[in-house]
Amino acid sequence: MKEKINQYLAEIEMFTAKSKEELEQFRIKYSGKKGILNDLFADFKNVAAEERREMGVLLNDLKGKMQQKLEALRESFEGEESASAPAQDLTLPVNFRDAGSRHPLMIIRNRMIEIFSRIGFTVAEGPEIEDDWHNFSALNFAPEHPARDMQDTFFIEKDPDIILRTHTSSVQVRVMEKTQPPIRMIFPGRVYRNEAISARAHCFFHQVEGLYVDKNVSFADLRQTMLYFAKEMFSADTRIRLRPSYFPFTEPSAEMDISCNLCGGKGCGFCKYTGWVEILGCGMVNPNVLKNCGIDPEVYSGFAFGMGIERITNLVFNVKDLRMFSENDVRFLQQFESAWQ
Repeated sequence: MKEKINQYLAEIEMFTAKSKEELEQFRIKYSGKKGILNDLFADFKNVAAEERREMGVLLNDLKGKMQQKLEALRESFEGEESASAPAQDLTLPVNFRDAGSRHPLMIIRNRMIEIFSRIGFTVAEGPEIEDDWHNFSALNFAPEHPARDMQDTFFIEKDPDIILRTHTSSVQVRVMEKTQPPIRMIFPGRVYRNEAISARAHCFFHQVEGLYVDKNVSFADLRQTMLYFAKEMFSADTRIRLRPSYFPFTEPSAEMDISCNLCGGKGCGFCKYTGWVEILGCGMVNPNVLKNCGIDPEVYSGFAFGMGIERITNLVFNVKDLRMFSENDVRFLQQFESAWQ
């Protein structure tokens, strides 16, 4: 075996290739599945124990020399090709690639942040995996509230309950626990709910919630803030209406509609001929929520609101199926390249 190895070492040392084809044949001869190296390593198990160390060193040396020769010849062929290649013509026009664009949800998210920043709202974000306290209990949800059921919420662990947050209200709680009023913030982010996927619903979506807590904050402040937002987001002639509703974390609570931006409030198929389209929920912060977060409701009051970014994007861009936002179809996304860039 030692004589064979020395013979192959001499052969490798003397080998030259005139073409890439010859070099490939050399590679196959030595390192192919049925090549010399595989045969030698297969025979190695038959070598006497006292000779194995010496034979192992020789085999590894043979393998290393073969690889060095292979790489050296490859580099020489590549250098010859590079030298003979035609010079690059720098006068040719640039081959531009299609540029990406902002996602429509991010366009609207940034627009909403910009609108609220003009009236003093700052941005806060928080974790998407939450505990029961920040997602439910601190927000005045009753122990038997249906939102706590597995049919409505994605649970990661039980007892204690760890969930994917169902709203960014959990970030409001975290802010109020650490910050004394005045507080004027919005909370954008992704949320999760156990819903069947359709043109109008998805198991995840995006929200922007808002919170204002200070002395002498009234429902009138809430209404004027919401009216300002609606006019800035849609058009100056947009009207709003507030309908009584119920949320555990606000009291009194309301659903807010805007005059349909497609028909101007006259009535059409989109607004079901009512002239109005619902866009968000809002209300005065429940005193129990303030207490849970360490804020005295006898001194401070506040309002909160929350809306889905998908809903606002649907209205602004007239997108009828929200599943399109998460399908990453370039043909769909390219339609928004010039929107509020």
